[in-house]
Amino acid sequence: MLEFTWPWVFLALPLPWLVNRLLSRAQQQDAALYVPFFSSLSRLQSDTENLTSGRLFNLICLCLIWLLVLIAASRPQWLGEPVQLPSTGRDLMLSVDISGSMEAQDMVVGNRQASRIDVVKAVVGDFVERREGDRLGLILFAAHAYIQAPLTFDRETVGQLLEEAEIGIIEESATAIGDAIGLAVLHLRNRPENSRVLVLLTDGVNNAGAVSPEQAGQLARQESIRIYTIGIGADQVVQRTFFGARAINPSAELDEEVLTRIAESTGGRYFRARNVNDLVQIYEELDRLEAIEQDEQTYRPTRVLFYWPLGAALILSFILALWSIPWLSLAGRARLTTYEEESINESGLEGTASGADGRSRA
Repeated sequence: MLEFTWPWVFLALPLPWLVNRLLSRAQQQDAALYVPFFSSLSRLQSDTENLTSGRLFNLICLCLIWLLVLIAASRPQWLGEPVQLPSTGRDLMLSVDISGSMEAQDMVVGNRQASRIDVVKAVVGDFVERREGDRLGLILFAAHAYIQAPLTFDRETVGQLLEEAEIGIIEESATAIGDAIGLAVLHLRNRPENSRVLVLLTDGVNNAGAVSPEQAGQLARQESIRIYTIGIGADQVVQRTFFGARAINPSAELDEEVLTRIAESTGGRYFRARNVNDLVQIYEELDRLEAIEQDEQTYRPTRVLFYWPLGAALILSFILALWSIPWLSLAGRARLTTYEEESINESGLEGTASGADGRSRA
């Protein structure tokens, strides 16, 4: 449906006519001077008016330009059909650790080693695609926490931003779990209650940031935000050295106690992902979170159209300017010069005839 945002602009439609009426120049009075070649001059004037019959074209162009400018100034826009936004869903913030330890290749995908961050991108990316009806947000954290995507229904963009996340874009030498939770609380606190959810994934221990995980968890509990924490990393990896093979624990720094305490204090759960299958099952279980009714919302897609009439006005202006270029009226000027010469000749002939008449009388 076509709609004009500022229809009152059309009140200016008669403005050029009013200006012309109020500021028009006074018409010339009839001259008292006798002109002997008046008949020739009259023919010249009538032919000149015929030559400038383009005045009608100019007038039409100017009227159209003025009308198109007013249409553009009224801000026309096309309103699409109302679109119903999902009426159920959660406000779900995803917080992903991208510290340097997430480069550890202790995950196995198809009989080959894969880094933790690559597995997280694949599994969480699928999780994001399935969250139709939820508002999703993305927080990335290492030594500091940053909001990468605010809460939005645009799941495709959130998935793309997660895929583009790289270790090293944030100082990677530390992990600020408390700051990540605090930032999520800041963005979720104004959303409807019972729909605020934070899913935090990390492989380490809090050793940076201005807020401790316990303090941030207390803030989340006060704001009725459920936190689901996920600890990722294998328990045991066989490392081969010059002296033989030995088993190491790549997740020795994972602070499971703190993650469990934060999750349980807010009504959530702590999950342990030791391999890819564990991580997939965790996010499948998170998929079964109960949907919360929210207020129905609708929006109408809007497409602005002002540039069409504005562009047409510019094109007409160029055409009018080309029409007024001198070389387009050379033929007319040549005809005017011819009439001037004829007038002069007629004037000379009349003078000669008068002289001859005088001599004959003498």
